[in-house]
Amino acid sequence: MHEVSAAAGAITRHLSVAQVLEVIVASARRLVGADYAAIGIPDDTGGFAEFITDGISEEQRLEIGPLPRQHGMLAAILAETEPIRLPDLRRDPRYQWWPKAHPKMAALLGVPIRERGQNMGIVVLTNDLGGPEFSDRDVELIELLASHAAIALTNARLYERSRELTVVEERNRLARELHDAVMQRLFSLRLSTRAAAKLVDTDPSAAADRIAEVENLAAEAITELRGVIVELRPADLDTHGLVETLRRHVALLDRLHDTEVKFTLKAPVDLSKDCEVEVLRLVQEALRNALRHAEARHVELTVEGERIVIADDGKGFDADEAATRGLGMLSMSERAEALGGRLEVATAPGEGTVITMELISE
Repeated sequence: MHEVSAAAGAITRHLSVAQVLEVIVASARRLVGADYAAIGIPDDTGGFAEFITDGISEEQRLEIGPLPRQHGMLAAILAETEPIRLPDLRRDPRYQWWPKAHPKMAALLGVPIRERGQNMGIVVLTNDLGGPEFSDRDVELIELLASHAAIALTNARLYERSRELTVVEERNRLARELHDAVMQRLFSLRLSTRAAAKLVDTDPSAAADRIAEVENLAAEAITELRGVIVELRPADLDTHGLVETLRRHVALLDRLHDTEVKFTLKAPVDLSKDCEVEVLRLVQEALRNALRHAEARHVELTVEGERIVIADDGKGFDADEAATRGLGMLSMSERAEALGGRLEVATAPGEGTVITMELISE
């Protein structure tokens, strides 16, 4: 019961669906001492949106092949309201077949994860050939864990949905703020520039006045824009700090994109509040570039004190050409320098990209 309590506590601490699933499957296997464990979340097309295993190596998982479909014993567990416990699943008529690289299993315990009368997923535990059968106590433990898992999965999904809505709302609010606070300045700036161009040959003095007006309007637009950015400081920074905000942002990106996005913390970072906003924006821009342009399979954000690294295994690019022709990397570099730090880019066509930010702590 102590193990169940610890597992339930771990589940409730994680708000990412992927993290909740990983905790459930590892806890289930540990609780009953099973050789293998899996948790599956079905989709609407006869497959599984998520199928996470524990006890099977990454190499073996890749050899097994794609995610399983809803057939055979997995379909039977999904269709049940009560656990399925078998001494040898191969002797059950619902068993069909294994992929070639699949480990040979005998004893099985399958428990549906139910919420409000619906099956949200399944927890499956198995033992090798010759391994022990699962006991009544094992069934009780996994049923208890599954009840906690149902609540945690529901909460995690609601949380991630709220985060997705927050991103959309912030984007819309930013668009409104930019239009109201900055676009009028830029429109006046354009008119004054046109007027100055027409007066250059006929009335140089008046043209100079117009150019001075352009300079003032540009300065005002910059001030307005900075005010918008400060006002839009993410609430998560005040509540959770930079590191946790970055972790949550990465978790959201990993959920929204096919690319695997990973966060690694090696050492915390201590920055001023203003600096935190700028660093968050820099990291968000670097991650956005990686997801939009790199065609990467994996992107990883690593925080190691005042050193922040964004690495991807994408197609890379010519760094020298980007520095001279593209404003994006130049702008990021200048913003890093304005913080008293520096930004380095290591990349080449076909070699992926590593962006390193060296910051100054407070």
